[in-house]
Amino acid sequence: MSAIWIVALFALGLLLTIKGGDFFVDAASWIAEVSGIPKFIVGATIVSLATTLPELLVSMMAAAKGSIGISVGNAVGSVTANVGLIMALSLLFMPAVIRRKEYAFKFVMLLASILLLYIFSFSGELKLYGAVILLVLFVVFMAENVLTAKRKMGASDGDVRPARDRRSVTVNVLKFVLGAAGIVAGAQLMVNNGTALARLLGIPEAIIGATLVAIGTSLPELVTTLTAIAKKQSSLSIGNIVGANIIDLTVILPLCAVVSGKSLPMLAQNIQLDMPFCLALCLLAVVPTMISGKFRRPQGALLLAVYAAYIVLLVVSTAA
Repeated sequence: MSAIWIVALFALGLLLTIKGGDFFVDAASWIAEVSGIPKFIVGATIVSLATTLPELLVSMMAAAKGSIGISVGNAVGSVTANVGLIMALSLLFMPAVIRRKEYAFKFVMLLASILLLYIFSFSGELKLYGAVILLVLFVVFMAENVLTAKRKMGASDGDVRPARDRRSVTVNVLKFVLGAAGIVAGAQLMVNNGTALARLLGIPEAIIGATLVAIGTSLPELVTTLTAIAKKQSSLSIGNIVGANIIDLTVILPLCAVVSGKSLPMLAQNIQLDMPFCLALCLLAVVPTMISGKFRRPQGALLLAVYAAYIVLLVVSTAA
């Protein structure tokens, strides 16, 4: 395929992702308002599951082809990009006050997920028992969200909600499905063609996985966040990022290991650089917020600076 076609398909992917994100956020906001479920919960479950599809598909396909560098780099790198780039942008443009009680469980789950993945992988491979434990964490996370949603729906029965006539339901369901499809298809086009360009330029697979592919498969979260910023939906944005990160850490690599029926090998880069930076960024995102009860702009700037340092170190270490 010529370079012109690669660039054209990349641009098509960008267009699909942007328009899909617009439809997706509108529909997700409507679901939250009609059902009475808090937007943070909708963002952490329905939106997160849909926007995590690119990471899951790419990592599973890469693992099946034996491209471990792309598989692991994509899964961990996506979380790093979600926090250090996407959440950072959200905090810079849309700082917010939070309810600690609403966020506490999700934050604990996020830190537990990356810490356990790091511990289970420290030997140089993610063994099956570690993969199963991480998958159990995912089940616990989703169960808690469902129970919280039920409680909130019951407590908000008296609230005024948008109309749920047949036309509104049809339009928003179509927007949700088409938006999710556009995001996933667009992200795949951007990742596949962006990776093709990188390989033509001779960029190593480890860097491709942790940067280009990781950022590319995080585009749904980025588009959802930017759209949410434009529409003043901060809870939906943060909920999406936190939920997507927990799903990335507790589903993607564990599922790769379980499906393959054997331990998933880890590269030295994953253990020495990718996971420590991922853990550090998650701590910087969670701890100050739980102490102050606020997401602040300086916190976003710090996350962005740490992420930039990670990219620089990654490039330098690979070049060396």
